[in-house]
Amino acid sequence: MLTLKTSKARENILAKIRKGLNEGTVAIPFPEVEKDTSPVFAKSDLSPEETFAEAFIQLGGKFVFCENEQELLGHIADLYESRQWKQLLCADKHLLQLFQNNKLDIAGDAACNDGTADACITGCEMLVARTGSAIISSNQYLGRTSTVFYPVHIIVAYAGQLVTDIDTALAGLKKRYGNTLPSMVNLNTGPSRTADIEKTLVVGVHGPGEVFCFYINA
Repeated sequence: MLTLKTSKARENILAKIRKGLNEGTVAIPFPEVEKDTSPVFAKSDLSPEETFAEAFIQLGGKFVFCENEQELLGHIADLYESRQWKQLLCADKHLLQLFQNNKLDIAGDAACNDGTADACITGCEMLVARTGSAIISSNQYLGRTSTVFYPVHIIVAYAGQLVTDIDTALAGLKKRYGNTLPSMVNLNTGPSRTADIEKTLVVGVHGPGEVFCFYINA
């Protein structure tokens, strides 16, 4: 069996590391912080729906409240007509079936795209009220591409998908998937933006330049 020799310099370095680790931990620089149990966020009188809408709009998103799925279809049809879109795709099978059942031929299956669509509709795992974010995962139909590939991203969410904060959302994902969490979990927070070039904010560089959220209160 081949035995590799360790150099003396390497042994000296490792010895110093072991000695440092054995001498005890470094004292907490601000011990009073550990005792502070006050909430990080200020208390708000807004409902979770209002909190999400406010945060989402501040980030540049467009929030649309819908009482039911029929109202959702009407709003999307109006948007399609007013924007004069040529191709609208849908990456959510339930919503795609909803369009078909109501004889609305404005949305096609996102799996059959040629890369030139104007917008894409997706669902989401959850909405996070405090940050105005939508959680998207690879477990969703075309979840890796449909949210970032098109100029306009339309998110459709239901009342039961809204949670207060990210911790609650992650706990919900763990409860839903157990030990088989999706390989990608993405926190989508507003339109794509970057200020890497000369510190000038540019929207829509790495993803959609416009994001809608249609929230169904059902």
